[in-house]
Amino acid sequence: MKTEAPRQVVTDKESPARNAGMALSGVEADVTTRLRTKAELEQARGLMDTVCERGNLKLAYQRVIENKGAAGVDSIGVAEFKDHLKQHWPTIKAKLLAGSYIPSPVRRVDIPKPQGGVRTLGIPTLTDRLIQQALHQALSPIFEADFSASSYGFRPGRNAHQAVKAAKRYVAEGRRYVVDMDLEKFFDRVNHDLLMEKLSKKIGDRRVLRLIRRYLEAGMMAAGIVTPRKEGTPQGGPLSPLLSNVLLTGLDRELESRGHAFCRYADDCNIYVKSRQAGERVMASLTRFLADTLKLTVNAAKSAVARPWERKFLGYSLTWHKVPRLRIAPASYQRLENRVREVLKGTRGRSLTTTISELNPLLRGWMAYFRLTETKNTLEELDGWIRHKLRCTMWRQWKRPYTRATNLKKAGLTEERAFRSAFNERGPWWNSGASHMNQAFPKSFFDRLGLVSLLDTMRRLQCVQ
Repeated sequence: MKTEAPRQVVTDKESPARNAGMALSGVEADVTTRLRTKAELEQARGLMDTVCERGNLKLAYQRVIENKGAAGVDSIGVAEFKDHLKQHWPTIKAKLLAGSYIPSPVRRVDIPKPQGGVRTLGIPTLTDRLIQQALHQALSPIFEADFSASSYGFRPGRNAHQAVKAAKRYVAEGRRYVVDMDLEKFFDRVNHDLLMEKLSKKIGDRRVLRLIRRYLEAGMMAAGIVTPRKEGTPQGGPLSPLLSNVLLTGLDRELESRGHAFCRYADDCNIYVKSRQAGERVMASLTRFLADTLKLTVNAAKSAVARPWERKFLGYSLTWHKVPRLRIAPASYQRLENRVREVLKGTRGRSLTTTISELNPLLRGWMAYFRLTETKNTLEELDGWIRHKLRCTMWRQWKRPYTRATNLKKAGLTEERAFRSAFNERGPWWNSGASHMNQAFPKSFFDRLGLVSLLDTMRRLQCVQ
């Protein structure tokens, strides 16, 4: 299953940099500790009381505000949310405790996938995001103890880097084939009845169960029309990741009972085996298991039994060596190139310093996620390509040959070479990669302007580790 290195979306979906550090803060740890002790009393006093506890709600509010994100169908944004709560929260809380609260529909947002197609997000209102976050904080301690050690996604203290390291370890141990399974539209196909059955085994408060069911069935609004939902838990709300882990724990337990080595990050699961024949058997049997037991469909076109270095997992891949090394999957650096191109569009009217200041946050965030890479060639090539693009921008901005010659002279070229280069009648891309531009504007020039070097950043990050 191919989950891109993880990126920032409209609401609560974590970016690759946030996924790399989901440890609990001190405040969260205190709240979680209290919730664990209260979970034992949930049958007696009701889990909804824990959800609506002041400390739990305060933490949930902080999380929602920090995540920012777009407004839902009520058009109430972060700036207006506090005043809205002051006026309406007493009524909302009373309805929650009475079990009569009805969530608003979610706002439909379609975003393009890197591999083509679209991913549909359901954006809840800020009020519903607050309630979902409070539910998540109360439910997580109850279900966390039952989750698999091989599950890494959307869990406190666990992250994508741990999953990638585990995958590397399995391959180093001799499991040189991977069963890469892609679940077809997982978040759109979650069976509500099956999920609610699993939740009811741990949750005794019927108010909480009814509320979760209402969130699952909340309609999706697009162009003013609300479409009801009978399956799926759309991405975009704080509760969906936890619910996906609750459902897919059934897959984890099945894999563990068979003794398989695997890594699962949300709906992205790779199983590591020692032969292609074993992999084909696992693929066939798990396809049946998922269809019969969890009501999920494997996307045959995107799933495969292959060598690990032929597939990608969470944006990474592996080398073929006996002791494999982590490398950045080609699709991941292709996405970076596409994003760099977007930043550089329409740069003719901007200074080079301004352009670099816009590029740097993108480069830092990307390298923070891919700091585990153990191959340097790709980063050197990307660094060189980015500088090439910036030189091309400079050449285009100069426009006239005399301006180009003047700037090349200022950069240290002789007058004869500067004019010969400026009047060579070659195109911008050729000139920006030619020796005269590389000599006039070497790496040290861009270093002085503060351009982030991916290779240098990787070295610094690895020294800190």
